[in-house]
Parts: sequence; structure tokens; C-alpha cells
Amino acid sequence: MNRARLAILGLALVAAVVMALLVRGLATPKAPAPVAIAAPPPPEKPMAQVLVAKRNLPVGTRLTQEDLGWQPWPLEALNATLITDGSAPTDGDKPKSIKAAVEETAAKAAKATKDLIAPQNAMLAFVGAIVKDSIAIGEPLTAAKVIRAGDSNYMAVVVAPGMRAISIPISAETSVGGFILPGDRVDVIQSRAGPDGKSYETQTLMRNVRILAIDQKSLADKGATAMVGAVAVLEIPAEDVDIISRGKMQGEMQLALRAYTDIGGGPSPGARKSLLPPPPQTLTVYRGGQASEVVVR
Repeated sequence: MNRARLAILGLALVAAVVMALLVRGLATPKAPAPVAIAAPPPPEKPMAQVLVAKRNLPVGTRLTQEDLGWQPWPLEALNATLITDGSAPTDGDKPKSIKAAVEETAAKAAKATKDLIAPQNAMLAFVGAIVKDSIAIGEPLTAAKVIRAGDSNYMAVVVAPGMRAISIPISAETSVGGFILPGDRVDVIQSRAGPDGKSYETQTLMRNVRILAIDQKSLADKGATAMVGAVAVLEIPAEDVDIISRGKMQGEMQLALRAYTDIGGGPSPGARKSLLPPPPQTLTVYRGGQASEVVVR
């Protein structure tokens, strides 16, 4: 066998080996690529509904239902000062069966009806309260940050900065038949005897004065349209307190109710202090050894 044939046979042998290796490689299945397995999500934390402020509430704000709302709060972060709606904690949005969903809807409807008629509803219990420490939007409401009617120092919180609370005696006759209620605006009018002791003088001492309370009530009873009391508490600018104090000593005080359309602006004095007569003086007169007091105007 010559060299040419040997070379051809060698090349054929090499080609056969290469072809066998290629066929074997194509026939052998490849190992699947590793697939990354995502870690399971952390379990939902139980949540409760906590009463929070829906807007920034400065000191002196009288709370309304629009100022308050419920916000989910982690159950583990609850403490005794936070106010909840009393419902059972939720475990997040887990799939529910149809029966469970129907039962939950019925329970929510029953609770909503109960809340509407229950006087101890947590949110409604704070409506009408006064903010004594400022509360930021989204901040939980606590009993320590507000003051309610009947609490100590309530009146001191209600009085606006720069104002003073002062009381005057009233009756049904001098308070529009009792139709003046806390929160109304009035003019304070004084009637007194003239210098000759026979005629009478009348003047407006203060205009657009807010009524803070009638007797010891700073809120009218629910559904009440009138309050007949013996004392009215007025909110007066600090520099005008002496106008009311002097007026009480000089004559009878009357309250004139202002319309809601005529309560713009703050209180203002109706009489200049320089025009107010001096307070009456009392002299002691002795007649036949008997002392008697005479009022001199």
C-alpha cells in the first residue's frame, strides 16, 4: 500500500472520529440552567385602626368630624394612649372564601349601624373638644392633647390669645328671652339713670362679643334652641375689660343678639372709655348719730 492511500485512510479515520464526537454531543441532553427562586414575601403584620388628625390642628381648634379620621396602625406599635375603633385587627389582604366575605360585610354593616347610634363612639366623643397641644396631620389623637367640656381648665383653653373671659348677670328679659346660646355674637348695652336721677341713658359698651358660656355650660344641650341662665360669660379684649367692669357697677346690662350675617370681625368697644362716667362713689352720712350710705354719681 503506497503512501497516498495511507494518508487518505488516515484522514478518513480522523473525520470519522470527529463526526462520532459531534453526533454524541448533539444527542446528549444539556443540563437545565439554574433558576433563581424568589424568597417568600414577609407575612402581613396585623393592623388596627387608630384615630388621627386629617389636617394640621393648631391650639384652640374646636374639633369637627371632618378633622378626624381612621388610619391603619401596626398592632405591635399600639400603646394605651392611642384611640382605636375597637374592631378586630386585620392580617392584610388575604384571599377569603365567598362565605367569609359575606360574613365580614355583614359584620361591618352591623358595626357601622352600632357606631351611628352608640354614644360612646370613639370619634364622636372627641367632636367639639378643644386642641390644647398642636397636632400635625396624620398624628394620632390622644386625650392628653385635647380638652373637653367638663374637664378642668376648659375655659382657659377656649379663650383666644389676647382675650379675657368676664361674666355679667343676665335674665330671660335681658338676654333675648334666653335665645342667646354659647358661640353666639352679641352687643352689650347698658342702661342707667341720668345725672338728674329722673331720666335714663342707654349706650352700647361692646359690639360683636362672643358668648363663651351661659352659667356653667359652654355648649347648648342637643336640640336646645334656648338657654335661660343667670350669668353670661363674655370674651372681651384684654384692654376693654374695664369697660364691662365699670358698666356692671353703673347700671343694668342687656345683650342684643347679632345675626349670623353680621358677625364678621372681632369685638370692638361701642363707647370710648373717656366718655364713660366715673363709677359711683359712696359717702357715709351721719344723722342724729345714725350712719347711712349715700351713692353719689
